[in-house]
Amino acid sequence: MNNRQTALVLEGGAMRGIFTAGVIDVLMENQITFPACVGVSAGAAFGCNIKSNQPGRVLRYNLAYCKDPRYCSFRSLLKTGDMFGADFCYRAIPDELDPFDKETFDQNPMLFYLVATDAETGKAHYQRVDSVDDYCYEWIRASASMPLVSRIVELNGHKYLDGGVADSIPLAFMEQYYPKNIVVLTRPRDYEKKPASLMWLQKRSLKHYPAMLDAVRNRHIMYNRQRDYVFAQEKAGKALVICPEQPLSIGRIEHKAEKIQEAYDLGRQAAERRLDDIKRFIADDH
Repeated sequence: MNNRQTALVLEGGAMRGIFTAGVIDVLMENQITFPACVGVSAGAAFGCNIKSNQPGRVLRYNLAYCKDPRYCSFRSLLKTGDMFGADFCYRAIPDELDPFDKETFDQNPMLFYLVATDAETGKAHYQRVDSVDDYCYEWIRASASMPLVSRIVELNGHKYLDGGVADSIPLAFMEQYYPKNIVVLTRPRDYEKKPASLMWLQKRSLKHYPAMLDAVRNRHIMYNRQRDYVFAQEKAGKALVICPEQPLSIGRIEHKAEKIQEAYDLGRQAAERRLDDIKRFIADDH
């Protein structure tokens, strides 16, 4: 389905992003394309597969490696400084174990943006990624590097962490370029984010980055305002929201294959229920 006016916005949520993987697989299988996509954290790490046109890949490698300590474990955190092992997640899997289709990604005209948080300013950085190489992988890693369980990623003389800290749902960013957007959330409609826990540990971890610490401290305020804005735009006919009907039972870090499969299936079901709405929403642009 040719679409030139409606873009795609993917929030993060660590392993809740498996829900998003189910949604985008249904979109790909129904040949629904977008001129642009922006992903945050897991929305970037999993969402990039829509530009490489690889339905099923996110579920496949998560099921295959969810219990592998190299993929995600406290052992990896203690050994490397990253809960999600950088070399395994961003080198071994895409280059060897479950190859990422770099050629298709590079040739697909869809623009792909991701969000990272500048640790020194606490502000969102929006990076367009046009081709796949180590530089691309490092940007995706930066977007998905959660405070406390990830090392800071240095790129172009700047230091970055999880994009969701500064801009969890970058609808306003995408609205600069596209009048209508499909937004995939990983929390139900009635969700309200609470203040961050473990702030004493965050203060210790981010003691050299006061602006980043402030962003973490105030993230719930920013996030709840963004959700209000998303649903207001939906009411105005400028956004279509796909989200779980109930809280997902999957953890931010998940080693149980059945939980991963369940979240993925719920994403597929949510997209399939809204498939006619999605097609009409896009068709109204013409």
